[in-house]
Amino acid sequence: MTELSYLSAADLSSVGTPTLWAVTIAGVLALLVLDFLVTRKPHEVSLKEALGWSAFYIALPLAFGAWVWGRYGSEQGVQYLTGYLVEKSLSVDNLFVFMLLLAAFAVPAVLAQRVLLYGIAGALVLRAIFIALGAAALQTLDFAFLLFALILIATAVKLLRDALTGHEQEVDIDKMRSVRLLRKVMPVVDEYHGPKMTIQRDGRRALTPFALVVVAVLATDVVFAVDSVPAVYGITEDPYLVFATNAFALLGLRALYFVLHAALSRLVHLSYGLAAILAFIGLKLGLHWAHGIWPGVPQIPTLASLGVIIGVLVVVTLTSLRATRDRAPGERHVVTERQ
Repeated sequence: MTELSYLSAADLSSVGTPTLWAVTIAGVLALLVLDFLVTRKPHEVSLKEALGWSAFYIALPLAFGAWVWGRYGSEQGVQYLTGYLVEKSLSVDNLFVFMLLLAAFAVPAVLAQRVLLYGIAGALVLRAIFIALGAAALQTLDFAFLLFALILIATAVKLLRDALTGHEQEVDIDKMRSVRLLRKVMPVVDEYHGPKMTIQRDGRRALTPFALVVVAVLATDVVFAVDSVPAVYGITEDPYLVFATNAFALLGLRALYFVLHAALSRLVHLSYGLAAILAFIGLKLGLHWAHGIWPGVPQIPTLASLGVIIGVLVVVTLTSLRATRDRAPGERHVVTERQ
């Protein structure tokens, strides 16, 4: 091994003891079960209900961050809070794509939150897999940080290119690979039957549009996991904190969607901000990799990263609101979809 082996299994420290991992995973599963129980009876979500759940899913991760800070120190506390902010920012981008998919499949309002919940559950599973793969890569590959940096910078360039072209992205159901594959395997009916994935039609089992949109949402989860996990590994190398930030950022998406549905249309500069954040974290990872070879190469402190990320988000939010101050609520001229 070269001198970059400073990330050996012994050096890749984590605050996550087996007990803490077990409690955290049990808590995440319990929250998912609670969400499924809440959405068991399809209903249209009111703003009051969405605000209540959003407040809960914001207070919970902040309280957990305070516990991490008090239990393990300010360094881990700042890493967790910075990682959570990055993941929450990227999750808003998830909501844009979910919004496009729900509109393209003409999902009834009463079923929207159940579709979102399936997407969140799938995203959690995929993130857990990618987090484990990321930890293994950091332990065994000398160039893992450089690889993560290149992934983030490539994603940032794509986001910036899409934002600069200003082309409107629309979801064409008939061209989606997942939809075409499902239609080859089973017949598909045109009408929704509540949250049922399949129904019996003419003596054969057939898929409903609900099944198609759920599969489409799960397919997009893979794309988001590819850059989301390296992004938070750029903030902290602790697999437990990476998992916790991802889990807390995703769990509140169902409620946040209904709170921000109208406001999402006004965040026209979000892609620029996310491109800047991902490029910055990619630079941070690249410098960290280079520091392992040439100790004189400077590194970017996590606290400085937190300041940069907050600054970028504030700027793009203010410029977006200014640019769309004359726009009617819910109207969106340009929607950029990551593919």
